Order: sequence, then structure tokens, then C-alpha cells
Amino acid sequence: MTTTFLLVHSPAVGPSTWAPVAAALERRGHAAVVPDLTGVTAGGPPYWPRVVEAVRAAAQTPHDTQSDMPAGTRPARPVVLVVHSNAGLFAPVVKEGLGDRVVACVFAEARLPPRAGLVPAAEEDFLPFLRDLAGQSGLLPRWTDWWSEADVAALLPDPAVRAAVVAEQPRLPLTYYTQPVPVPAGWDDVRCSFLWYGPPYEEVAREAGRRGWPVRRVPGAHLHQVVDPEAVAEALLILSRRS
Repeated sequence: MTTTFLLVHSPAVGPSTWAPVAAALERRGHAAVVPDLTGVTAGGPPYWPRVVEAVRAAAQTPHDTQSDMPAGTRPARPVVLVVHSNAGLFAPVVKEGLGDRVVACVFAEARLPPRAGLVPAAEEDFLPFLRDLAGQSGLLPRWTDWWSEADVAALLPDPAVRAAVVAEQPRLPLTYYTQPVPVPAGWDDVRCSFLWYGPPYEEVAREAGRRGWPVRRVPGAHLHQVVDPEAVAEALLILSRRS
């Protein structure tokens, strides 16, 4: 049965950060879906259940829904779950929500959850920076507004691509980063692997290696999947193989 690549972006950005890779995978004959998480903070915390629901809804591919078979008997496509950046923290609850469909997880420059328990959405030493940005409103600027124009241009050198990525970003509440995310035990009982582009993810790549995961590097900056989608798509195919 054909596998679907489920490409999950950080809630701080938007689906256009994975769209070029989805197209590259489809050109190679693979199904690829990019859930839209830009609205998951609407309505207040907890936010992680909305992440799970948004991904589950997107995972209902045409193959799953357009069939002559009765709804309860349609075979669902296996899923390779690919998470980027802060979306890595949601991989365990998303995998639990999708059940046995998930056959592999690829962390692309993503935070690694613990084996079980709770994980904070932001490291404690990063919270003062976020609190300063949010101010009294409790609402953060768009993610690209956290950094200088030069830094953003280095991440997204194509002006048209940069404009598209910037335009779709939500403004997250500070509470998004202060809410813990549950980590169900056993989430990493499938093939897990790590893709990294460059600093500051060297230590995360080493941690993935210590866990016994395959690790691969495609040199670039944090949004390199937008810059060189062909190379990233090829790396995802290599890392998701179960042989």
C-alpha cells in the first residue's frame, strides 16, 4: 500500500514551509500532505489536542475518503510522520492519534521529546526572551519578526518565497510556550530518524544518534526545506526506509 508523507510545520510558521517538499515528493511518485496548524491556538489552552485533530483531518487523503468501499472498511494509508522545529514536541501525541498508521517518524531540525512524561513547549531559559516580546498583551509578534531582516533573508533568500512564508504566520500567544505537551510512553516504537541542516542543531543530532536513530545532514539553515526541497525530499525518502 502506498505511504503518505505527512509533513507537519511548527505552529509558529505555516504550511508553505513544507509545500515545496510535498511537491518534490509527489514528483517522485509519493503521496504528501501538509496539515495547516496556523489556527491551533484559537480558543485558548490546551493547544496540543487541536494539533492532533488538525493533523488527523489532513491525513484523510483522497485515497482514504474517495472509495466505493464502506467507510468502516476502507484501508487507511500508512503514514511517515515528518515534523519540523517545534512541531517535534507534538510527534508523540500525533502518532498516538493516528494509531498504527504511523510506520516511521522523521524529525527535521526538530526538538526531540523525552521517552515519556511531559515536555515544555519552550526551554526555561528562553522564556524571558519570549515574555519581553509578548509584553503586556501576551501575544507574540510573528516568528520572523523575532529576528533581524538580515537573519530572515539568510533563511529565505528568495524574496517571493520569503513574502509567502511571512504572510501566513500566526501570532502565537505566550501561553503556547508555557503549556506542557504530554508524551505517551512507547511513541518511539517505530523507526525514528533525524535530519539536520546546520547550527545550532548539532547537539540534537548527537542526541538522536545516542538514541540509535539514523541521522543525516543536508547542509543549510533552519528552513532549508524551502530553499532546496529536492535535496530534503531525497533525504526524507532515505531516512524513512524501514529496511
